[in-house]
Amino acid sequence: MRVEPEPVVVELREDGRRVLRTETLLVLALSLGASGVSALISFIGSLTKPGGLKDQAATLNGSYAPGRPWLDLAWQLFGIATALVPVLLVAHLLTREGAPGLRVLGFDRTRPGPDLARGALVAAGIGSAGLAFYLAARATGFNLTVVPEALPDVWWKFPVLILSAVQNSVVEEVIVLAYLLRRLGQLGWSPAAALLASSLLRGSYHLYQGVGGFIGNTVMGVVFVLAYRRWGRVGPLVVAHALLDVVAFGGYALLAGKVGWLPTP
Repeated sequence: MRVEPEPVVVELREDGRRVLRTETLLVLALSLGASGVSALISFIGSLTKPGGLKDQAATLNGSYAPGRPWLDLAWQLFGIATALVPVLLVAHLLTREGAPGLRVLGFDRTRPGPDLARGALVAAGIGSAGLAFYLAARATGFNLTVVPEALPDVWWKFPVLILSAVQNSVVEEVIVLAYLLRRLGQLGWSPAAALLASSLLRGSYHLYQGVGGFIGNTVMGVVFVLAYRRWGRVGPLVVAHALLDVVAFGGYALLAGKVGWLPTP
C-alpha cells in the first residue's frame, strides 16, 4: 500500500516564508551545505594537482592522532557526536513548529521490522550497483581512489567505523532527505524541483571523491527521495545508508590489499 508523508504544504505569509527560508539555509550552512562547498574546493584542488584523479586518494575515516590511540579515540567520538548536533537542531525546530520532532519525518522506533526490511532491500540494490559504478568511474579516470578507512589496528577500530556509518546515515537522511523535502514543500516548491534540489545537494558533498562520486550519489538521492515519498518514513533510508557504509568501511578494512579488484592508494 502506498503511504504518503504527512502533508506539509500550508499557506504561509511572506514573512513566514522568509523565516523558513532563513532557517533552512542556516541548517544547511551548519551541516551538509557547508560540506558541499568544502567538497567543491577539494575537487578543484584535485583537478589542478599534477596526475590523474585515480592516482589521488580520498580518505573517509582517518586517524586524528597517529600513534596515540586513546587521544585518537577521543577525537573520533568527539567528531561523531558533534556531527549529530544539526540533527538535534532539526528536531528542536520541528518541535517548535508544533510537530512531534523527528517522529513527523518517520524517524522513530514505531515500525522497526518494516524499516529494517525495506532498508536492507534498498541497501542490497544500491550497494552492488554503486560498487560497480565506482570501479568503472575510477578506471576511466573520473574518480579518486576512495579509502573508506585508514584507522590504526586497535580494539576500537570497528566500533568507531560502525558509529561513523550510523552518524553519516542519520545526518544525511534526516537533513538532506526528510527535513529538506518538508521545508521545500512548505515553501511551495514542486515535487520535481524538491527532488532535484535534494539529490543534487547529496551529490555535491560527495564531489571530493570525483565526478563519479557526484553522479552516483545524485542518482542515489533520486532513489531515496522516491522511496521516502512512497513509504512516508525516513527510517528505512537511514537503515539502508547505515548498512551501505558499514559494509563499505568494514569491507575495506578486511579486504584492502588482499584482493586484486579493490583499489588502494
